[in-house]
Amino acid sequence: MTLETINNGHSFNVVFDDSGDKCVLKGGPVEGIYKLKQFHIHWGSCEGQGSEHTVDGVKYDAELHLVHWNTKYGAFEEAVKQPDGLAVVGVFLKVGSPCLGLQKVVDALDSIKHKEKEANFTSFDPSGLLPASLDYWTYLGSLTTPPLLECVIWIVLKEPVTVSKEQINKIRCLCFNKENEPQCSMVDNWRPCQPLKSREVRASFQ
Repeated sequence: MTLETINNGHSFNVVFDDSGDKCVLKGGPVEGIYKLKQFHIHWGSCEGQGSEHTVDGVKYDAELHLVHWNTKYGAFEEAVKQPDGLAVVGVFLKVGSPCLGLQKVVDALDSIKHKEKEANFTSFDPSGLLPASLDYWTYLGSLTTPPLLECVIWIVLKEPVTVSKEQINKIRCLCFNKENEPQCSMVDNWRPCQPLKSREVRASFQ
């Protein structure tokens, strides 16, 4: 069950009540049960510039991250200290037809335009943000925002989800700044791709 949406000065978070048994992730590349804590999006200032992962060197317009924590550690704050503490499902977003599952989120953004703004946000089903195919790549990595903790099992879905130009433009209307500060549009909040080094990338498909 969702609780609120927050502008944290880097993106917006849609935060979930993780005290129950809804919105869990299990199976696939993870062992045990992971609960959904929040989701957020990274995006660019123009098309083809917003994703944090690439496919054959190609970037997408934005990338959605659904952040889950490993329940064996008892709390999100403890899980981030562990190498298998988080499982983040990454979904590529590309401009095309509207994403009906995203529209309620987009409609709520006016109330959190500026940094540190937050608003109640309830009765949202995150499954509407997923593509039809759940084929994925997976690897062990880190958070993409400071402090860049090495605590993430990444699950990057192969099939992108389309969002309309109007939806992505509405997301770009958010601001990095507080309400009483000079306006700075929230765009290009993605981290460049990092060297793979010794990490192994596995796929659920041939």
